[in-house]
Amino acid sequence: MQEKALIKRLLSLLKPHKGKISIAIVCMIMGSGLTSAQAYMIKPLLDEIFVNKDRWMLNILPFVLVMVFLLKGIFNYFSNSLLDTLGQGIIRDLRKKVFSHIHSLPISFFHTTPTGELISRVINDSTLIQMAVSRALAGVFKDLFQVFGLLSVVLYLNWKLALIALVFLPLAFIPVAHFGRKFRKLSTTNQQTVAQVSNILHETITGHKIVKAFGMERYEIKRFSDTVDRLFGVIVKDIKNNSLQGPIMELLGGLGITAIIWYGGHQVITGQSTPGIFFSFLTSIIMIYNPIKGVSNINSAVQQGLASATRVFTLLDTKSSIQDKPDAITLPPFQREIEFADVSFSYDGTTDVLKDINLKVKSGEVLALVGTSGGGKTTLVNLLPRFFDVSKGSIKIDGHDLRNLTMKSLRDQLAIVSQQTILFNDTVKNNIAYGDLSRSDEEIIAAAKAAHAYDFINELPDGFDTVVGESGSRLSGGQQQRISIARALLKNAPILILDEATSALDTESEREVQNALENLMKNRTTFVIAHRLSTIRNADRIIVIQDGGIVEEGDHQTLLAQKGAYQMLHDRQY
Repeated sequence: MQEKALIKRLLSLLKPHKGKISIAIVCMIMGSGLTSAQAYMIKPLLDEIFVNKDRWMLNILPFVLVMVFLLKGIFNYFSNSLLDTLGQGIIRDLRKKVFSHIHSLPISFFHTTPTGELISRVINDSTLIQMAVSRALAGVFKDLFQVFGLLSVVLYLNWKLALIALVFLPLAFIPVAHFGRKFRKLSTTNQQTVAQVSNILHETITGHKIVKAFGMERYEIKRFSDTVDRLFGVIVKDIKNNSLQGPIMELLGGLGITAIIWYGGHQVITGQSTPGIFFSFLTSIIMIYNPIKGVSNINSAVQQGLASATRVFTLLDTKSSIQDKPDAITLPPFQREIEFADVSFSYDGTTDVLKDINLKVKSGEVLALVGTSGGGKTTLVNLLPRFFDVSKGSIKIDGHDLRNLTMKSLRDQLAIVSQQTILFNDTVKNNIAYGDLSRSDEEIIAAAKAAHAYDFINELPDGFDTVVGESGSRLSGGQQQRISIARALLKNAPILILDEATSALDTESEREVQNALENLMKNRTTFVIAHRLSTIRNADRIIVIQDGGIVEEGDHQTLLAQKGAYQMLHDRQY
């Protein structure tokens, strides 16, 4: 993203806050004007009090000086607090926008983007943008107004000396531009490395059992340490550049002030100027130098913010390949059948995972999908909620192509129970009611009873108000699965997908979960993916999927009699 376009886009974030920005700018102008007044007051202080010994001026000038400091402090307070609050507000809105956008992206996006990368963009990158926005606004505007105000003072006091200062001022911006390029490059590397650190943290903390079980603590510690060391190296380079920038600015400022002292001192000695004018002028020049130096210090934060903004805006510009059409319709309540017509699908656009699937599933039918791992069973059912779109062909519900329906109306009529149970670090009650938190306690309890979960929930420390831990870590696998089934029961969707819902459970837990699933499947059109053939003997129909195609179809007894792929799967298990 080009720098001009990037800055323009960042500034567009400020448009809704024009009122606050205007007030802050007025306060900065007033504060800068009072700073210029402080510099000018050196002249009467020296000439009228110390040279002319004016007693009236001695009595009035300190009072005026106190008022100047007081008013300057008030204006600076309002400008700084307004801009800092504004910066935080912008980043709050940006984080909401990024979070919302992430959840609009298709599942394929999450397959290719590490979780730590996304966390880093929402938290770290957004923070650096906030620092750039608030510090740049507060710093650059304030410093520019201060420079203009003080230049007016020096031009009024002694235009010849002012010309010497104007020769050295442009030189001060050379290191700002030079180091700016370095700061941007280092910041980009910094944020990429921070994302890697976040990703390692996320992987190893969520996978801590596997790390311990395989004795990989030292390996993961070394992997984390190496990444943190790389981050440290980038930060040290940034520190060195920041540290070098200051002395260069000091040297250029020193050269300018030396020239002014030599020429201005000569004018005072020859009577062309007064000590008050000279020291007032010198004070103004020193005060001009400070905001220029401040711009160089802000430069690092601004470049970091621009690098982070590039990463955040790149994410926001990532378009979802699965979206509602402008004329998408609401899916009426499911009544007749689901049809897969010549459906093919490819993840990478070259290799088909599913090939020419033709299948009709009638309302109320229980369809089981079996086959070897990697054959395409899960991919097939993932096309139903439009987690992915078909590459060829179509899927229709009661004659409506899924791509012509709103995703909300489609997914409202689907419930999923998968092998990988997803529970949130919330109460049992809220996990069961996930999707509609307004459901009554009676409805939640009824769902828990139907899922054979009521008894064990009541034995938990706080019953339905017990927090289950991250990913349900405080519950056993069977308990997690039964809460997941209760969640699906409460949703009461007419179409149900069971993706190996019992494959990870022991025999006793499987029996409990299977009983719960039987309650869940009543009067629903159900797609069941199962490795254990014992769980799908009573399915209305079984299809065998191999290499992306349907190779056999029928009920349990019919398929066994065919002595084909299904019988081979059956013989392996029995």
